[in-house]
Amino acid sequence: MKMFYRSKRLDFQSGGDPIVVIREKEAENQGIMPGDKVFLQWNKKKSIVAIVQYTNSKVNFGEVGLFKEIWQKKDIIDGDVAKVALESRPESIKAINKKLLGHNLSYDETYSIMADISSGKLGKIETTYYVASGFAKAYTMLELYYMTRAMAMCGEMINSKIKVVDKHSIGGIPGNRTTMIVIPIIASLGLYIPKASSRAITSPSGTADTMEVLAPVEHPVKKINEIVRKTHACLVWGGGVNLAPADDKIIRIEKRLSLETHDKMIVSIMAKKVAMGVDYLIIDLPYGETAKVHSLKIAQKIAKKFVSLGKMFNIKVKVITTQAKEPIGAGIGPALEARDVLRVLQRHELRPLDLERKAVLLAGKLLELKKFCRRGHGKKIAEKQLLVGAAWEKMSEIIKAQGGCSTIKADEVAIGALHYEIHAKKSGRIVHLDNRAINEICVNLGAPHDKVSGIHMHCRLYDKINKGAKLYTLYAESQGRLDLGRLAAKNNTVADIK
Repeated sequence: MKMFYRSKRLDFQSGGDPIVVIREKEAENQGIMPGDKVFLQWNKKKSIVAIVQYTNSKVNFGEVGLFKEIWQKKDIIDGDVAKVALESRPESIKAINKKLLGHNLSYDETYSIMADISSGKLGKIETTYYVASGFAKAYTMLELYYMTRAMAMCGEMINSKIKVVDKHSIGGIPGNRTTMIVIPIIASLGLYIPKASSRAITSPSGTADTMEVLAPVEHPVKKINEIVRKTHACLVWGGGVNLAPADDKIIRIEKRLSLETHDKMIVSIMAKKVAMGVDYLIIDLPYGETAKVHSLKIAQKIAKKFVSLGKMFNIKVKVITTQAKEPIGAGIGPALEARDVLRVLQRHELRPLDLERKAVLLAGKLLELKKFCRRGHGKKIAEKQLLVGAAWEKMSEIIKAQGGCSTIKADEVAIGALHYEIHAKKSGRIVHLDNRAINEICVNLGAPHDKVSGIHMHCRLYDKINKGAKLYTLYAESQGRLDLGRLAAKNNTVADIK
């Protein structure tokens, strides 16, 4: 049944899904409940699907109240007549119910979910239930294939006639910004390595957040293709180009819940690789007590799934599992990680050698996977590209092509930030570094939103420390944020000294 209402503009914003309000008694009479979705149409060119909420004061009977996002976007004025109809229950809702009950989904059912998340037909509540369904029963490999394929197919696909290589870290370890070193090393050798990364979910920075310190990361597909043709690489945000758009909406839900299933992580990564047309892929999979993956046994299970899923899409995947007991690099937070990357590429005397070694290892493994060189020779080739300056020259080209300053120096990054040093309260040896504590402090300092916020580590695991020695320095954009970071540092033990 269709009803006609006069529009009333409300000075409210939802900050998310479009919302309309109707008088409670009137809505009940029409069988419309809070949270239901309705289709509103003013004319052939003006329509929208919105979520209904009840009110007893903001609108009169016969009126539908429109939140600001709706009347601004659709150019609606007070009194415009809207035809309102209750949306039928979509197939995606039925599919989510089925998954919550522990049943496996077909490709069509999975596609209906991804398509409706991408289009906005499924809101935050429904998407949250879908995210939670992954905990009810483990996904089969066929379901993971369906999810990956559907997620990729619902967005833009960048299909290249050339062979494309890529490297991806599952994240969760402070610092560890190896991708921004591997990309220019590989591209400097003439291979194509376009990189579409996610922003941080529960960590102080993601590759896209860190690269954004040096250059814009949001570009249309046409511009990305131009950058890749020119430089053989790019470092962009996947969400900015509509690659696997359902994934970015799911990530926002996961961020609110501070969780991500391992299967969902695999799908999230692989969907973007499928969309980018990747042929060869190295996965950096760190594990440890305070990492995303807690044990080698779980890491090995995840690695098998990555390889198996890759085969289904004709992508050759190799997973490198490494034990992670401490941050990789010295900087944690967008600008501080960018400084580490530039120090490695520019051969700075203060460059973090652990970050350099790991990046060289991963780049070498990728060269061998592509059969660019014989097994055991990749690391030496990758190392040479750093030593002769070819990797920095290539990174400079990428930064310039993406609209950044190609002559930026490492020590120019993070200038002007407020800082506060944390010192050792006793002498001894560092026997434990808590990655979770580091992440928590960085987030309180304002990372990743505040680019210069974060921590610079002065110590390493197993270092001998004297009382009063610098352990780490807090960085923040404002005194208020610095104070919050100091409070978080007071309530978290980053370095255990014995």
